[in-house]
Amino acid sequence: MHRSPFLLALVSAAFCTIGHGALPALKIGEDRRHIVTSEGKPFFLLGDTAWELFHRLTREETELYLKNRADKGFNTVLAVALAEFEFGKPNAYGELPLEDNDPTKPRDAYFQHVDWVVDKAASMGLYTALLPTWGDKWNKKWGKGPEIFTPENAATYCEWLARRYKDKPIIWVLGGDRPVENDTHRAIIRAMAAGLKKGDGGTHLITYHPKGGSNSSDYWPDEPWLDFHMFQSGHSHRAKPNYDMNAKNLALPALKPTLDGEPCYEDHPVRSLMKNGKPTEWFGDLDVRRAAWWSVLSGACGHVYGTHSIWQFHDLEKRTQQTDARTPWRQALDLPGAAQMGVMKKFVEGLDWTKLRRDDSFVYSSKGGSAPENKVMAAVAEDGSFAVVYVPGDFKIEIAPQATKLKIEPAQIANRFFSASTGRGISAKMHTGAIWSYEPGFNKEDTNRDWLLVLKRKAPVTSTSVEKTKEK
Repeated sequence: MHRSPFLLALVSAAFCTIGHGALPALKIGEDRRHIVTSEGKPFFLLGDTAWELFHRLTREETELYLKNRADKGFNTVLAVALAEFEFGKPNAYGELPLEDNDPTKPRDAYFQHVDWVVDKAASMGLYTALLPTWGDKWNKKWGKGPEIFTPENAATYCEWLARRYKDKPIIWVLGGDRPVENDTHRAIIRAMAAGLKKGDGGTHLITYHPKGGSNSSDYWPDEPWLDFHMFQSGHSHRAKPNYDMNAKNLALPALKPTLDGEPCYEDHPVRSLMKNGKPTEWFGDLDVRRAAWWSVLSGACGHVYGTHSIWQFHDLEKRTQQTDARTPWRQALDLPGAAQMGVMKKFVEGLDWTKLRRDDSFVYSSKGGSAPENKVMAAVAEDGSFAVVYVPGDFKIEIAPQATKLKIEPAQIANRFFSASTGRGISAKMHTGAIWSYEPGFNKEDTNRDWLLVLKRKAPVTSTSVEKTKEK
C-alpha cells in the first residue's frame, strides 16, 4: 500500500518523541509581562541566534556550540527548520528538509537530525526557539526564496511539525525577518499559527520575528495566537532606542510580554556607516550590552543576543560568507559580549526583577547632552523597594530623590555600584543631599566603563551582624 511522505513522517514522529526531562513547560505569567515556568517561577529568556544550526553543523560541531552557550548562561537558542541560505543544498548529512520543496512532504531523515539537536539542547538546559521556516519562503521580499507556502500547506506543515515536537521544550517563532504586506501573507501566518496550535494542543508559546526596525505588534497588535511580542531593533545604527519599541508593546490594550529578538549583533557591520558598499565599523560588546540593559530595564521579559558569524556559522573552508562576516564561528563563540549576557542574566535573576517598571524620569546626566548613546535607563520596583540604573559610560549621574517612586527614606537607602560587563562591585563617589550624585571610580585598566547602580533598603542591624562586625 502506498503511503505519502507526510504520513510516514508523522508515524515516525510518534516513535521519536521523548520527554524533555528537567526543563519545565513555559507559559505567560499572571501579570502578562513575563514568561514563567509551569511551576510559576519567573523565566528570564536569554537567547542566542543560531539561525542555520540545523542546516550547516555536524553533530560534533553542534555539541561544541550548545555547550559553549549553556556554559555562558544562555537558556534558549533560536534556529530555523527551513533555512534562508543554501536552502537547495542538503544539511551536513546530505539530507534536504522537503520533497520537491513541498511543505506537505517533510523528509523524516532531515528532521531526525533536528530531533537530535533539540534533544541535545534540552539535555544542556536549553530551550529551542524554533522557526518553522524563514520568511523568504512565504514573502520573497529579498533573498532567494523560493516562495512555497500557501495558507493550506502552511497549516498542514505546521501541524505536522507541532505534533512531532509536542513534548519537547520548544518556543515557536513565526515570521523570519519579512514583513506582512497583504492578505495572503496574513492568511499564511495565521494558518501556521493554527497548525501549531492544533498539532501540539497549544502547549507551547508562539511569537513573531519581524524584519529589521519593526515590531510584531506592527502586524499583530492583538492576535489571539501570539503569546508575546518580539521586535528587531536591528543592525542599522548604533544606540537604536529599543526601549521605545518595548514601550509601544507595553502600552497596548492587550498587554503581552515583549523582548528584542534581534538587536545589533556583535561583530556585525554598522549598516548606516557603510561606504561604497563596504563596512567601516562593527558593533562591539559595549553596543550589545547597552542594547541589552536598555531593553531589560525598559520592561523586556528577556533578551536575545547574536554574533554575526555564529548565526550563519561562518567557515570559509566550507562556504562563502554572508553579509560581511569576518570571524570564523569557532572564534566568535568567545567574543566578549556573549559571556557578558550571562553576567546580565545572573545579575537580573539575583533581584526580584519581575517587579521592575521603567522609570528613568528621576535620573539626569549632562554627559553628551542628548547624544543617544548616553541615554541612562532606570527601573523602579512596583512596590518602591528598590531601583536599578544603567549608565552607558564613565560619567556622573544625578538623581532627584523627590521624583523617585522609592518608598525608602534616604537615610535607609544602600547604594551599590557594579560593572555592567563583569557584574563585580566598583567604587564610586556620591553625594546625597537635596540632589543625589554618583560618579563611578573605575581603575585605569578597566576598558569597559558602563555601570550599574542599585538602590535598595539597608539590611537591618541585628545583634548577630553587630557581633560579626566586632569580630572583624
